Amino acid sequence: MSKKKSPNQGATIAENRKARHDYFVEETYEAGLALQGWEVKSLRDGRAQLKEAYVFLKDGEAYLFGAHISALPTASTHIVPDPIRTRKLLLNRSELNGLTGAVDRKGYTLVPLELYWKAGRAKLRVGLAKGKKEHDKRASSKDKDWQREKSRLMKHSAR
Repeated sequence: MSKKKSPNQGATIAENRKARHDYFVEETYEAGLALQGWEVKSLRDGRAQLKEAYVFLKDGEAYLFGAHISALPTASTHIVPDPIRTRKLLLNRSELNGLTGAVDRKGYTLVPLELYWKAGRAKLRVGLAKGKKEHDKRASSKDKDWQREKSRLMKHSAR
């Protein structure tokens, strides 16, 4: 008897690690995704990438562009799947209005941060972010190196 994996085990499907390196994320929002059946099966198998993806607003709606969800060979026999199709994000009207104002007037951008399961549904964490300059990236990498070195020193002094 094999034990099936529930959707909540290993809740993170894909993560965009480069987003935290390239942007200052100021606020995060949780958005649902309008997916097709083969996409859900592929997500359950962990076949998603957010590396080149971004979120854009058009006509009062939010869309995820450039996310790659590769199809399972057995799940999509009757249709031709498009792995990088534009997917609609499901957000509240008040959240959409606030995001539209921030993106249009204040110069923010919307970045997909993480794709995960929540109560059996695929959710996308979207960050309202500002781009980092090159010197900001160097400073954050220097801080990371210092934290790593500090923990190494603390570990050796505890012995």
